[in-house]
Amino acid sequence: MPEMRAPEPLSNPLNPVARWILFILAGVVLAACNDQPWNSPYPPDQAGANILYSSFNARPKHLDPAQSYSANEAVFTGQIYEPPLQYHFLKRPYQLEPLTVTEMPRPYYLDAEGRRLADDTAVEDIAFSVYDISIRPGIRYQPHPAFARDGQGEYAYHRLDAAALDDVENLDDFPLSGSRELIAADYVYQVKRLAHPRLHSPIFGLMADYIAGLKDYAVTLREADKALPEARVLDLNQYPLSGAQVLDRYRYRITVRGKYPQFQYWLAMPFFAPVPWEADVFYSQPGMKERNISLDWYPVGTGPYMLTVNNPNRQMVLERNPNFHGERYPDSGEAGDAEAGYLDDAGRELPFIDKVIYSLEKEAIPTWNKFLQGYYDASGISSDSFDQAIQVGGGGDISLTPDLKARGVHLNTAVSTSVYYMGFNMLDPVVGGDSERARLLRRAIAIAMDYEEYISIFANGRGIPAQSPLPPEIFGFREGQAGINNYVYAWTERGPQRKPIAEARRLLAEAGYPDGRDIKTGKPLVLYLDATGGGPDDSARQNWIRKQFDKLDIQLQIRNTDYNRFQDKMLKGRAQIFQWGWNADYPDPENFLFLLYGKNIKFKHNGENAANYKNPEYDRLFEQMKNMENGPQRQQIIDRMIEILRHDAPWVFGFHPKQFVLYHAWYFNAKSNLMANNTLKYRRIDPQLREQRRHEWNQPVLWPLGLVALLLVLMVVPAVVSYRRHENRRVQTVQS
Repeated sequence: MPEMRAPEPLSNPLNPVARWILFILAGVVLAACNDQPWNSPYPPDQAGANILYSSFNARPKHLDPAQSYSANEAVFTGQIYEPPLQYHFLKRPYQLEPLTVTEMPRPYYLDAEGRRLADDTAVEDIAFSVYDISIRPGIRYQPHPAFARDGQGEYAYHRLDAAALDDVENLDDFPLSGSRELIAADYVYQVKRLAHPRLHSPIFGLMADYIAGLKDYAVTLREADKALPEARVLDLNQYPLSGAQVLDRYRYRITVRGKYPQFQYWLAMPFFAPVPWEADVFYSQPGMKERNISLDWYPVGTGPYMLTVNNPNRQMVLERNPNFHGERYPDSGEAGDAEAGYLDDAGRELPFIDKVIYSLEKEAIPTWNKFLQGYYDASGISSDSFDQAIQVGGGGDISLTPDLKARGVHLNTAVSTSVYYMGFNMLDPVVGGDSERARLLRRAIAIAMDYEEYISIFANGRGIPAQSPLPPEIFGFREGQAGINNYVYAWTERGPQRKPIAEARRLLAEAGYPDGRDIKTGKPLVLYLDATGGGPDDSARQNWIRKQFDKLDIQLQIRNTDYNRFQDKMLKGRAQIFQWGWNADYPDPENFLFLLYGKNIKFKHNGENAANYKNPEYDRLFEQMKNMENGPQRQQIIDRMIEILRHDAPWVFGFHPKQFVLYHAWYFNAKSNLMANNTLKYRRIDPQLREQRRHEWNQPVLWPLGLVALLLVLMVVPAVVSYRRHENRRVQTVQS
């Protein structure tokens, strides 16, 4: 008889499956206990906080106000630095107002011997314009280690050696911080920094032509810097600049050559914001740059916000400056602002928001999805998401889709202070010059280039055809029939209507190219567009341009090249036709009309007149207009200048792009201001409403989990029954 052994304990093959099911159920229970939506990208302690959420897609290269000039940099510098002036948040046309100054600076004029002149002195007799600027007392800088002092009252971090930096990786590793009052010398110090030999300010060349002594000052600093040991800081306080002088603690003077009214606009840019000398000394110490501890990474300002996190691979964070001097929301605007709710916060203390978190988003689709989920408070509209956001009516009217309306999303639109155009090289023997033949050819092409269609296809309707270089909101722009280009458009009951292609063909024949052939040689007319495109989107645009020329039976050949080669061709005057654009530095007609001023030609001089256009009458009128105050006389001169441009047609006036911005119902004071960079302080949010909507829009879908569990049960139960039957039979066999 075989030896009897005790039965082995039954193994449990369901344990792993059961554990997996229990794990899922436990996760569901734990997530349900958390008040945050399951898909929230933010930590639970931020729920209901007064935080604005936004995104960025590329690291800001420069946050130093002497070097920063890009739009993605101004998102940050505009909130941190405070130049003397700012743009009124609500008023249009754009209007300057004091920011840190007691009143708007008004220049007085001097002759070449330094004698004061009357305000109405002729421009040609003015040698210098003098701006005496008074700042408000009591403004203080944000807390920063550069101002920190030790127990003996000495600067704690101005004489650091390598050992002191061993444990330092970012600005937070300095335990002490301090502050001090803003003084006039800080503004003068920054003007000097524009000429610093170790910096490369993009406006130095322009300012050297205007600020007295700045060009020679750059030479002085360059020689002084060469004589210094490598580790020494160039002390700008030791080198006076005639064009920027401290008058007393709260007053300074800037002297500008000639009469240059547009200088006031530069006083609203970060280039002229204050920089304390302590920051320069602190950041210039050996070892700092290697740790990315510099003014380009950690700005020092007096504005409403300070940069507390700079991790460009993940996140950048602005937080309230605890030392901010305070400011009030404006109590006036333009017509319609009160009805739109833009004056509801009139007189309230700024800023409204405590913290702004910018998250890195390299792709448009994730950014859009997070906006729809309520995790970003405002959003632009990419081409990929345009149809989800916007519907265009039969008459071309724009509105939000029903889904976005149901979510309480709002849309702001504004025409940018920009212009995109097609230019002709006026030095070219075929399309250039002032002959009637070339002029008629350019006008025919201008009619054929259907920018209404271009805006519809490639910009999703976000733009308006340009009638001149001047966009809306810029002085000199004419509305309605008075503002149309009569060489390209006819006025109808429905507004401007592009002239028919038959008219363009008639002009082409009159120019000596009937059916696209040179009447003298019988050869087809071949023209060349120089471009930098190469991607799929560029190819589609270029094919569209070819079709416009095909309407005239003109053969267009596109010569694609890299940007450096393209720039070289433009500088040498070898391009024939090209496309370009311009975004305003400041809201003055001079900043657009100078693009066609003869002394600014691109050829050999690298000016901004890329068409190399010269017209003696236009140039004379420009010189007369550029220094005038806005008024009827200036408008009359601008009208004549624009008529000359329309007649000569050195450009095909393309279009002015239109900005579309979406924002949620909890986001307030969302009016677009395309000139101001410091508008964050005016924005306000309702965190409670946002939290409520996030929960409504991000409810977890649990039924798939239940379905999975049911399927598992249906799959497992037969296996369990079969297994147990098998084990029972085995036990019975062993026992017998």
